[in-house]
Amino acid sequence: MSDIVIVGAGVIGVSTAYALLQRGVTDITILERNTVASGGTAKSSAIVRCHYGVTSVAALALASLDFLENAKEILGADIGFEQVGYVVGVGPENVEPFTASVKHQQALGVPTEFIDRDAVQELWPVANLDDFAAYCWEPRGGYGDGYATAQAFAAYLRDHGVTVRQGAEVAEILTEGTKATGVKLADGETVPAGTVILAGGPWVPALTTPLGIDVPIDPILIEQVLINPGMDLGAPPVFSDMVSMQYVHMRKGELLFGNSDASRLIKSVSNLDDYPGHASHEALELVAEKAVHRFPGIENPEVATTYTGVFDRTPDENYIISGTDYDGLFLETGMSGHGFKTSPAIGRLAAELILDGDTTIPNVTASDFRLSRFAEGDLLTSPFPYKGASGIR
Repeated sequence: MSDIVIVGAGVIGVSTAYALLQRGVTDITILERNTVASGGTAKSSAIVRCHYGVTSVAALALASLDFLENAKEILGADIGFEQVGYVVGVGPENVEPFTASVKHQQALGVPTEFIDRDAVQELWPVANLDDFAAYCWEPRGGYGDGYATAQAFAAYLRDHGVTVRQGAEVAEILTEGTKATGVKLADGETVPAGTVILAGGPWVPALTTPLGIDVPIDPILIEQVLINPGMDLGAPPVFSDMVSMQYVHMRKGELLFGNSDASRLIKSVSNLDDYPGHASHEALELVAEKAVHRFPGIENPEVATTYTGVFDRTPDENYIISGTDYDGLFLETGMSGHGFKTSPAIGRLAAELILDGDTTIPNVTASDFRLSRFAEGDLLTSPFPYKGASGIR
């Protein structure tokens, strides 16, 4: 019997095991249906930023920065963090909420500042900035590598006695009365546990539904397009373009484009094990349209490759980090596409909730992420929403 069984070896599951290990919990087993980081973590654009309107989310991102900056020394392996900085640009319609949000982030201690057009043009010389009205800059932002990060965590955990089992698909949560007692694997093996943590992203509802626990997650297809610019662009910052509703950053000499539009290319996935592996023609056309407008300084761009993934979106596009009606059953899911950058602090938050019942992370209210908020109709949303953007702002 393990003290704790974690279901899912993505970046959330392994960071939680790490946080528990730092608290002295050593009897931990991680069960992964496929291989470490084989789900949403490997497909993450892995942007690092603190630009959030929700206080607790911005605070989790801020609390994760020190770890991400020092992960190579802490874990003993490179996580691919490129601290190129992070820029947000908004149009006239969003200047008011943008200004309020940035000032709120600054009050929390987030290292962000307003900058002018000339400064952004220097950072992104090939960009057309004519339709922006305001900008901010996070010098400690950038992007990482979700797969490398999870693998680094997993290697550290193995070296410190944590069991990481791959190819161990969990089929059922075992209970006695209202107490979780372990899990049953697809091959029939039972794994007893004092506490079961579900960190399996969009696969979680299939495990909770038989227990009468409704976890409101919609599996959403993400379509990423990488463009070869045909020229050396250096190492510009991640660009969150809140006019064209896209995010862009360099990755190994190619431009990665992702969608931030709340109204376009939102597709649910019906089969988590069978969905298109490459972006649709619609996604390619949308990226081409936006890229030509935003980066006219790139003369001969061409599509290098595309890929897809699935993220676990909740109704308010914020996390579920919560106990349940079953003693010993804890949820870490619903990352809604923004789990990587906050994963170190999410792991700490989960560990503190499980061991202490509350958190000591500054400016984080643990109850914000409770599962019951959906049934209560008390959704976690930003007081500074951006028109047209997805709700994670």
